[in-house]
Amino acid sequence: MLKRLLFKASTQRRSLFGASASLSWCRQYSSSPASTSQSPNGTSVEHLEDSEVSTTPPSAAISIDRSGLHNPPEHSHEPSSDTELVKHLKSIIKFRGGPISVAEYMEEVLTNPKAGFYINRDVFGAEGDFITSPEVSQMFGEMVGVWAMCLWEQMGQPKKINLVELGPGRGTLLADLLRGASKFRNFTDSLHIHMVECSPTLKKLQYQNLMCINKNDTDGDAEEHIISRLTGTSVAWHTTLEQVPAGIPTIIIAHEFYDALPVHQFQRASRGWCEKMVDVAENSMFQFVLSKQPTPATLYLLKRFKWAEKEDIGKLEQVEVCPKAMELTQEIAKRIGSDGGGALIIDYGLNGIVSDSLQAIRKHGFVNILDNPGTADLSAYVDFAAIRHSAEEASDDVAVHGPMTQSQFLGSLGINFRVEALMENCTDEQADSLRTGYWRLVGEGEAPFWEGPEGQAPIGMGTRYLAMTIVNKKQGLPIPFQ
Repeated sequence: MLKRLLFKASTQRRSLFGASASLSWCRQYSSSPASTSQSPNGTSVEHLEDSEVSTTPPSAAISIDRSGLHNPPEHSHEPSSDTELVKHLKSIIKFRGGPISVAEYMEEVLTNPKAGFYINRDVFGAEGDFITSPEVSQMFGEMVGVWAMCLWEQMGQPKKINLVELGPGRGTLLADLLRGASKFRNFTDSLHIHMVECSPTLKKLQYQNLMCINKNDTDGDAEEHIISRLTGTSVAWHTTLEQVPAGIPTIIIAHEFYDALPVHQFQRASRGWCEKMVDVAENSMFQFVLSKQPTPATLYLLKRFKWAEKEDIGKLEQVEVCPKAMELTQEIAKRIGSDGGGALIIDYGLNGIVSDSLQAIRKHGFVNILDNPGTADLSAYVDFAAIRHSAEEASDDVAVHGPMTQSQFLGSLGINFRVEALMENCTDEQADSLRTGYWRLVGEGEAPFWEGPEGQAPIGMGTRYLAMTIVNKKQGLPIPFQ
């Protein structure tokens, strides 16, 4: 759930393969040996624009009103000595003379340079706060590799391409991708890997998991030249997508990146839509309040409503919008439109407007969003419909396909062949691990084969996660979105 908020726009911000060919490739790939890594009715848009949202230009000065707030949060602990991040957040609110947006709170909690959740620790895996698909099974990274190679084929097998991952986590996805594709030298030799990462701690883990070495000359005069020993592919790190060199075809992977981009929350009140803000209560605890006047983010709310059906808006009591997701998508679309290539976005979300989805996760459990900021991951559902509209508005040269479920995506790329091949030569313990990992990637609900302790059955995320791709129109329909 992390890896993606590295992109800080505010800071600085058919197919040459037929179905049979794709199936043949998947079978060839799958037979290779295993790698070693393992809301009551409301008003319409017009009513909003005419009366519910003030015509006064959005102001950065936010008034406080708690009268219409739904479900005020309950805190799990008494006030205690403040951490540096809590002090920092309170100082911002004090300096502003009023509350901050949920988006600003979220951004500080996750990526504050000194105390952000993602900055100074490894938050993944069983010992961390959550587990992502690449950490579940090597097969996830391998199937993403199948998708990337199929797209490369449709692009005409260019001799040089950028392979970019936004928020790479531990680097597990790309490591499994490279191991799985290592026999296809024409493909791996064309790659130049770019990792968009803001965490020094995670960068070190990525360096290790990609088995990187620095090939500087002995005098240290040459520019830094890092390669992955897995395939001899060059690897570079950047803090934003803007820093990745342009001018050549680019394949972008954004897995569980968009869900950590900061969202603005709006709530319907008696006077119209008001932005939900974070303030300090009289007892020094953080609390949610509502803005009395339109805020700058109201412009994005109105933009999102223009893309939605009136009936859908009328049912909502709360709405989330993510300006940074819109801006990131526009940047991706423009680059793909001009340079060629494509982007794969896999995340949990909805193919439509999102209501109230922001959540906090600590040690694999849900906690209050405002409690102990910096010690829990914050993430929200991804609005895939907004991604589509943003991409199509940004460039006439790109096409958006999907979303489809993760189960459909992985299944079409050959994960069934792959798991069968892996289980042919493995121990009983390895087979159980493969079966569990496979279910978690493509299944729905609890695994029916589970015979272990009650309440610990693996839960499938095959239908909760969605996959969408943005590609250059000249390349035709991408696999497996035909």
